[in-house]
Amino acid sequence: MSNHLIRLNKYLSEVGYCSRREADRLIDAGRVTINDVIPEMGTKVASGDVVKVDGEIIGGRKKDFVYLAFNKPVGIVCTTDTRVEKDNIIDFINYPKRIFPIGRLDKPSEGLILLTDDGDIVNKILRASNNHEKEYVVTVDKPISQTFIERMAGGIYIEELKQRTKKCEVKKIDKYTFSIILTQGLNRQIRRMCEYLNYEVQTLKRIRIMNIKLDIPVGQYRELTNEEFITLSELISDSKKTFQPNRQPRNRKN
Repeated sequence: MSNHLIRLNKYLSEVGYCSRREADRLIDAGRVTINDVIPEMGTKVASGDVVKVDGEIIGGRKKDFVYLAFNKPVGIVCTTDTRVEKDNIIDFINYPKRIFPIGRLDKPSEGLILLTDDGDIVNKILRASNNHEKEYVVTVDKPISQTFIERMAGGIYIEELKQRTKKCEVKKIDKYTFSIILTQGLNRQIRRMCEYLNYEVQTLKRIRIMNIKLDIPVGQYRELTNEEFITLSELISDSKKTFQPNRQPRNRKN
């Protein structure tokens, strides 16, 4: 780490430990120390400081990051807190390095989620202003009407979240199934939108995140290809992150 001061949450992100959001939660919970002292939120780290999480020393910045595409099964929770949630994504994948999910996919949902140990790229992908596309295939409990499609696409005010969803692309696939492309990630967004229109989601699968498509069986993961990573870097090119993996992709089963 260089000699300049850096905010603690950014430090944990840059060394690949977790995202800044997760770092803030760890700091707020008192699980992070600097030189064996529990810091306040916003504290900065200097060169030579010893940073620990749960008593474990956190090292310097990594150069060879991991980027995975995973087909999450229903019932798995996208959390890194393995002490609280037994059906968590980290234990399920059991990857030999510490990784964390980019964003979330709720427990009843399945499909594509990206995981990495590169906290920097997490923040750039999740930044709401970037309008990155995520595509889903959804089945509901009753026949889909044209009015349903039009209202979903036009935006719906979600009372619990006090905001209206952005306009999006919605297409009917068959009597009970539709596809939807979102550029925002509100909590349980698709389910809440359907509930507002008196439809109940039966299955929800994410099939694409930006240029990364779901192409592996449920419960398996693979590394991103160099081509996928190059395109991903271009899509977030307003930021400085341009590390490129130098590996041949491998598929893994649990």
